[in-house]
Amino acid sequence: METGSPENAGTAGEEPTAGGQVGTEPVEAETVWIGLPPGLLRMRRLLLVVWLGLLAVGLGLLLALLAGPAWAAFVVLPLALMAWGWVMLGRNWASWRYAERADDLLISRGVLWQEETVVPYGRMQLVEVTSGPVERHFGLASVQLHTAAAATDATIPGLDPAEAERLRDRLTELGEARSAGL
Repeated sequence: METGSPENAGTAGEEPTAGGQVGTEPVEAETVWIGLPPGLLRMRRLLLVVWLGLLAVGLGLLLALLAGPAWAAFVVLPLALMAWGWVMLGRNWASWRYAERADDLLISRGVLWQEETVVPYGRMQLVEVTSGPVERHFGLASVQLHTAAAATDATIPGLDPAEAERLRDRLTELGEARSAGL
């Protein structure tokens, strides 16, 4: 046998798997992650610009009238905060994702502190779709999952309403099927 050939890739007693890899554990299928639609990012950035833009204009006018034009330069602070918030909102939006697996739902989020929530279908008690006035204007909805343990309640924000309803119906169906044996 040649050195480095697939036949002698493992140690004694181990059989190569279908991909030529040696191991004793079965290889699981890749988890398919689904990111949030860009509408949520547009909505959050618009709210950031509106609120901090109004603050910058109000602060600039107030300082110019009461303290003089030189003090109006402090309007740069809300504008700098707006630029920083713009970048941070993009990073936060990109960190959100979810995956539907056979027995549970995974929700992953976070930039600095990454958090992954696993919600077993059989533990779900309530799945609701919510949409506030701003979310409705942007055509978005959120799916909120409630379980017996308050710490595992989870939310997937900014989904298309049709996707939110599909996810609610699927999670409810899987939850009823999994909890039937309890």
